[in-house]
Amino acid sequence: MARLLLADDHDLVREMIAEFLRRQGGFSVDVAACLDVALAVEEQAGPFDLVLLDFQMPGMEALSGLEQMQAQAGCPVAILSGTAPPDVARRALRAGAAGFLPKTLDPQSLIAAVHHMLAGKVYAPLEFLLESEPEVNSPRLTPRERAVLVAVSEGKSNKEIARDLDIQEVTVKLHLKTLSRKLGARNRTHAAMIARDLGYA
Repeated sequence: MARLLLADDHDLVREMIAEFLRRQGGFSVDVAACLDVALAVEEQAGPFDLVLLDFQMPGMEALSGLEQMQAQAGCPVAILSGTAPPDVARRALRAGAAGFLPKTLDPQSLIAAVHHMLAGKVYAPLEFLLESEPEVNSPRLTPRERAVLVAVSEGKSNKEIARDLDIQEVTVKLHLKTLSRKLGARNRTHAAMIARDLGYA
């Protein structure tokens, strides 16, 4: 059984990906919430067969975190990201990353990508790398939408958000709908990932 180390500071996303890799991929997965913890876990529980690092988590400092983990782990190290642009993917691959995995990958593609990297190959979604440079676009959220988004990022339910913000649950749903449209998010988990990467939450 291949051993993976997954590091991501977004609790909901980290646990969701880790559990899927365990259940559907049959991998052994250790987790960490930041680069420092990931380095400590690797040192204490390693060696691992593959390390997956979130591009935006604390301690990464762009791609210096990738270099630190590569130097220590001695195994393939890949970058995960919710919304990093293509130029970041290209820089990561040039820096020796085993792969660049958008968190928008469908589940089966994620497992295929992991197998691909475990086989010693480099993974990057071709259509992503061929994209032209995106225009800088920072969606403008209202203070209430931002408050709802922060709560969603914390894993709170609509009922909990309504209670905390002293608004109706139907109003929470309306804010979720509008902010998801502004962010181009398919669901609340995707909205939380985009928000974190854009600095909204």
